[in-house]
Amino acid sequence: MARPERIKLEKGSYKRASTFFRFIKPYKITFFVGMIFLFLSSVTAMLFPYLMGQLIGKESPNSLPSVTDSLPESSQWIDLNNTSILITVMIIVFGAQAIFSFFRVYLFGYFTANALKDLRIAAFSILISSPLNFFNKNKVGELTSRISNDIEKLRETLNTVLASFFRQIITVVVSLIALFIMSPKLCFIMLGVVPVVAIVAVVFGRFVKKIAKETQDAAAESNTVLEESMMGISNVKAFANEFFEILRYGKKVEEVKDKTMRIVFWRGLFVTFIIFCMFGSIVFVIYQGKLMVDSGEMSNKNFISFILYTIFVGGAISSLPELFSSVQKSIGSTEKLMAILDGETEVLALKPIENPLNLKGDVTLKNVEFSYDTRSDVEVIKNVSLEIKAGQQIALVGSSGSGKSTLSALLLQFYKPNSGQIVFDGKPALEYNLSELRNEMAIVPQEVILFGGTIKENIAYGNLNATEEEIIKAAKGANAHEFISQFPDGYETYVGDRGIQLSGGQKQRVAIARAILKNPSILILDEATSSLDSESELLVQEALDRLMKGRTSLVIAHRLSTIKNSDKIIVLENGEVVESGKHDELVEIENGVYRNLSEIQYR
Repeated sequence: MARPERIKLEKGSYKRASTFFRFIKPYKITFFVGMIFLFLSSVTAMLFPYLMGQLIGKESPNSLPSVTDSLPESSQWIDLNNTSILITVMIIVFGAQAIFSFFRVYLFGYFTANALKDLRIAAFSILISSPLNFFNKNKVGELTSRISNDIEKLRETLNTVLASFFRQIITVVVSLIALFIMSPKLCFIMLGVVPVVAIVAVVFGRFVKKIAKETQDAAAESNTVLEESMMGISNVKAFANEFFEILRYGKKVEEVKDKTMRIVFWRGLFVTFIIFCMFGSIVFVIYQGKLMVDSGEMSNKNFISFILYTIFVGGAISSLPELFSSVQKSIGSTEKLMAILDGETEVLALKPIENPLNLKGDVTLKNVEFSYDTRSDVEVIKNVSLEIKAGQQIALVGSSGSGKSTLSALLLQFYKPNSGQIVFDGKPALEYNLSELRNEMAIVPQEVILFGGTIKENIAYGNLNATEEEIIKAAKGANAHEFISQFPDGYETYVGDRGIQLSGGQKQRVAIARAILKNPSILILDEATSSLDSESELLVQEALDRLMKGRTSLVIAHRLSTIKNSDKIIVLENGEVVESGKHDELVEIENGVYRNLSEIQYR
């Protein structure tokens, strides 16, 4: 049997993975009862070889009596020499095993489903409460894999692999005890042959598995060439390089063929080894047992039972390495899951906000400096100080990478400044509850990502308790009601994955409706119209102007025409405030950054 790829666990892996037991603890009684039924079902299964030996065994004239035959008549509760009684006993035993197996499967499934349900919720809660910096360091695909694939591995292990692992151990132990009772001599002969061959088969199988993995890798490389060629077909044809791609793919396919033939050769040898050595070892044990039966050292019934027990031992020993490897994989997956659960999280309320802060909207930045953990040597914000009065519209302009979006992220408390302070209504941000503070703000980004539900659900995300009338009113305020009403399903129209069913302008207006429904004290617009066509921009800008009235607004703008009437324009360059003032003031500055940007756009 081929052995799976070996999993190397670091020192302390078992200890870290053992923290998973806190999810099993609430269901420990179910788990232990399930283990009892596992033991009972395994033990009853091990009666099968003995009963079969009693059923089909035929004693030779010189053979010794079987185990039950050798007992005094008064001590034999059941006469297994009577075929009718023996069949009845077998039916009872198999019936009991079936019942034990049902409860084992049900109880293991019950505690596994509940423990993993708790684990999924805990892991998701930790992930969604993690700071944004965590997601800068970890790929979303890998994180979702932890929640889905790794937990699925854990489910398979707890449901089947763990039970099979313990069952095989019980099988080996019970079989060896039965073999020793029936014939110590033949038992030692079997132990000297069958387990050794089984272990050699495992080692051989591991070598075959390694070669098979190389073949799979080669096939993956050929698929990469195929995928690249198909995705870049326009480039292939434009450069007339079809012949080159055919040669490149042919070379990879040739490698796959060569490796496939190598694995075919070694698998052939492996099958030959299994047939000759494994079955040969069993034949050798049978031969030795037959000699003992003929010489009267062993009963024929015990001999047949012995053969069946030997087959059970060989199969169990062969399967243990694979099962143990699966357990190790689950330990590795569990360790990574536990690392997520032990991660740093934001201090959030994680419940609906009952008493909103209702901030006026005064915002002050005092000597704020910041650099990302992933680029700690690059200072993105350098000693920035700003004062924004409640209800003011402040615009941030500057070239790409000047720090505009980073400032908005700092206001939303996605990151903490390295130094300096951000103050809301005269109170430092760190003194507010984070959930309550963010509840006072709303953002309309350049690239709107909607959730895969209906338009109504996406708008209601701004206020989960909003009525249908409030949702429609918000949509009208965002110039979205008209296009929504034109859909056959209206507000119940599904937007598709990430809002793919809607155009850019439509998604922007849904996002604005969501912000209107939230009714924030502080509004952040991050280049909300920069990627729209003229018609969509007009509708969106009109909705934004309506949204900004009466509330503190921070507008990150690329198109300067949209921020001409701002109360103050802040010009950033390399993370520093280099200019500030109204539009008319800034365009008058000789060689000014804003003037230069304005001239480029209106040239």
